[in-house]
Amino acid sequence: MKNFYLSLFVFCADQLSKLFVKGFSFSWLDLSQKGLSPGESTPLIKNFFHLTLIENPGIAFGIDPGPLFQDVILVITIITSLGLFTFLAMSKNSDFKIRIPIALIFGGAIGNLFDRIFYGYIYDYAPLFQGKVVDFLDIKLFKLFIFNNILGNYVFNLADLSITAGVVVLIYLILKSNRETKKEIPVPQVVEDEQDLP
Repeated sequence: MKNFYLSLFVFCADQLSKLFVKGFSFSWLDLSQKGLSPGESTPLIKNFFHLTLIENPGIAFGIDPGPLFQDVILVITIITSLGLFTFLAMSKNSDFKIRIPIALIFGGAIGNLFDRIFYGYIYDYAPLFQGKVVDFLDIKLFKLFIFNNILGNYVFNLADLSITAGVVVLIYLILKSNRETKKEIPVPQVVEDEQDLP
């Protein structure tokens, strides 16, 4: 159950940050936040780190493979999220170190999935399941080194960060486990027959 708390924390942090950047208005609470317009950018550290609102129909880091893949991405995200949920629900006795990165990936996946399912409807620009993911963390340094921004905008969100961190930790743990397994395999020793000794 603790794993789901981590996923829930990632989901809530992701959604609150998106609401702050995109803006909201709760008249019944007399609470509102203007937010940024799509494409608008405000520097936090000039020429290094900006908040830039991108509504992304594609995949992580602002990469948009085109409208034909939007439904495919949605289906893949739903299937992946269900798989991760099932793993976390049934893996109470598995290694805690494995469950942590899976929980990070799951929290990030449902954060972005929530955008795809509900944001079009909530912000009144598309029907349910046709929303776009809100990306806003814009590190300008990435654009200098990653193919001069050929592959995408490289604007991302907290969900993307959580997924990336989870995948990196998971790969590290798998590689570490493989190395330890190889060390544990006994090396066969050649025993010389006594008759062959001089």
